[in-house]
Amino acid sequence: MPVIAPNHIARLSAGEIQSQLARCPSLPSLGSINKALQGLLLTEQRYTAQIAEIIRRDPSLTSRLLRLVNSVYFGLNTPVNSIEEAVFYLGVRQIRQLAMVTPVIEDFQRLTKQCNFPWREFWQHCIGTAIMTREVTANVPGPTEDSDYVAGLVHDVGKIVMAWTFPDHFSEIHRRAQAGTTPVSELEEEILGVNHSELGALYLERHRLPELMIYSARYHHYPEKAPQHRHVIAAVQVADLLLRSEGIGISGDYTPVTREQCFCAPVWNLLLGGVPETEQPLTKAAISRTLEQIPVMLEGMV
Repeated sequence: MPVIAPNHIARLSAGEIQSQLARCPSLPSLGSINKALQGLLLTEQRYTAQIAEIIRRDPSLTSRLLRLVNSVYFGLNTPVNSIEEAVFYLGVRQIRQLAMVTPVIEDFQRLTKQCNFPWREFWQHCIGTAIMTREVTANVPGPTEDSDYVAGLVHDVGKIVMAWTFPDHFSEIHRRAQAGTTPVSELEEEILGVNHSELGALYLERHRLPELMIYSARYHHYPEKAPQHRHVIAAVQVADLLLRSEGIGISGDYTPVTREQCFCAPVWNLLLGGVPETEQPLTKAAISRTLEQIPVMLEGMV
């Protein structure tokens, strides 16, 4: 006999979950994240005029670009109205991040219209996690590349897939999660039969996305269990926890987390294993400074 969740929503079997998951549409942006712009930005000669021309083809990206550069974060006295000026102020790194975010978020939004949920704040959580993942990897030993940003961006894709594929279950999970007494993954297992981490990984596997994205979705709560990419996935977990501790955006998990708990989490052993203990407070202080800037950055991006 299946376990019956509140409001007579039946907990589903693994087979039923897989069958319904097959109906969830693919997200084209995840497979090709604005390749034309990325290719240009990676060349040795980065001409502002050429970058601006590509940005003009995407009204949504243009809007985000101008909002971000005119946000409190940059503190400019005169508003920036031209794309060329915005490119100059933002720099290649932030342009590339915006180029990744814009198509992904637009695709995500198409999947979430049928569920009542604070989606804008959820996008802020996803983008903030991406930014902080990059910040963490930049401040600890190990490689830094664009893939860490994408890993942070898609870590909670399972919640989006759940909202589209199982809207009644998702709504009941969100209703109960708001009490803040039970981790959302436990509620998902109880009410639906699978948590968002596994559901996101199954979805990304089905659409043959890169291994790092799959592992980031599946293991971001337990990076030590990941077969590969533990360094980046550990950074995703730290970023996720830090945003929750500061109340930046909404992840859907309302159980309380403090900044002290974030900086004392065991996952730091994966990230700071090669850093002398005397230097570790400096690393964490640098990460904290960026964390404090995240809210105004997000206002310009979402």
